[in-house]
Amino acid sequence: MNVQKIKADFPILKDVTYLDSASTSLTPQPVLDAISDYYHGYKANVGRGVYRMAQMADQRYRDAHRKAANFIGSQEGVTIFTRNSTESINIVARGLTWKKGQSIVTTLLEHHSNLLPWMRLREKGLDLQILTPDRMGMIDPADFEKAITKETRLVAVTQLSNSLGTVLPVKEICKICHEKGAALLVDGAQSVPHMPIDVKDINCDFLAFSGHKMLAPMGSGVLWMRKEEGVEPLLVGGGMVADVGEDGYEIKKGYEGFEAGTPDISAGIGLGAAADYLSQVGMEEIHRHEQKLTARLLAGLEQIKGVVVYGPGSCGMARGGVVSFAVEGLLPHEVALMLDQASSICVRSGYHCCIPLMKHLGLKNGTVRASLYLYNTEEDIEKLLTSLEQIARMA
Repeated sequence: MNVQKIKADFPILKDVTYLDSASTSLTPQPVLDAISDYYHGYKANVGRGVYRMAQMADQRYRDAHRKAANFIGSQEGVTIFTRNSTESINIVARGLTWKKGQSIVTTLLEHHSNLLPWMRLREKGLDLQILTPDRMGMIDPADFEKAITKETRLVAVTQLSNSLGTVLPVKEICKICHEKGAALLVDGAQSVPHMPIDVKDINCDFLAFSGHKMLAPMGSGVLWMRKEEGVEPLLVGGGMVADVGEDGYEIKKGYEGFEAGTPDISAGIGLGAAADYLSQVGMEEIHRHEQKLTARLLAGLEQIKGVVVYGPGSCGMARGGVVSFAVEGLLPHEVALMLDQASSICVRSGYHCCIPLMKHLGLKNGTVRASLYLYNTEEDIEKLLTSLEQIARMA
């Protein structure tokens, strides 16, 4: 994997060391070109025109859905474009028919996007079981086996924690779910951009992920569903109906039935281009690259006096390229600001949309988080470690 060649596709990296891809990734020039081509060459609405530009837009938008589906190994099911993982998860939460007394199981590791929708359902009479991780962010699959009962309708878990980097064994969890008659929703916002994902292998029922975390534009996301039956569209209106009469309407089959109104066509096309870009580099290659950088980062942090690392302490199958830490004597925001001002290093600080988890870990101010991607280099890691050593020495 030629990282220097990849970096050349990201002009913004000339000025910064970007270590905040868990929040949002950068966008390479080929993806920007695909978006620009739409606006310059064939801007038209989809599903509504027979003239040439409209047909081009329609075909490219359909191609983008196919590319997104192929990226996660899907040959079946329905791949819906949304604005982000939050909207994807809410489609499931709002679209399933719930009965009072049914149960949902999730974890304290979750981003608010995979926690609040289920809390809202708890307010409507559903039972919500929230499994608690250990100090390393790990949850034993046996805990899911105990928590899932005959009343459990759905289990919703992140595959890769956006705050601690923990990787949950979703394939094993899925097997437990199906043996007990429950469906599994996987929040893949952090995993899909960074490791090979195959929904057939996981065998999950729903997979949500965000385009803006995988080199695509803001406002692009995906909800993959094994079966579209039993899930009501979040919105109804133009473009999603096969027929309408005074007595009612018939919803289109496939993704169109869930994408009411004019979508962000350029974002969808950009998402397809991002999937192409990542596939050309190779997801196995990207994963190995990030694992190598993560191992070096963890080893370096452990050598700096006054730095505390949270989450799994070693790099392996149970950890991704998301590393949370703190510098003793300084607030996370202070550390992030110092890194930016002194070295133009971009990291995240705070709660990472995981307030319940931070409370559980006793981190009242959150953590500093460095998150890696394909465009990061060993030099980036060394620069971060050198800067942190100086900061820790002054603290």
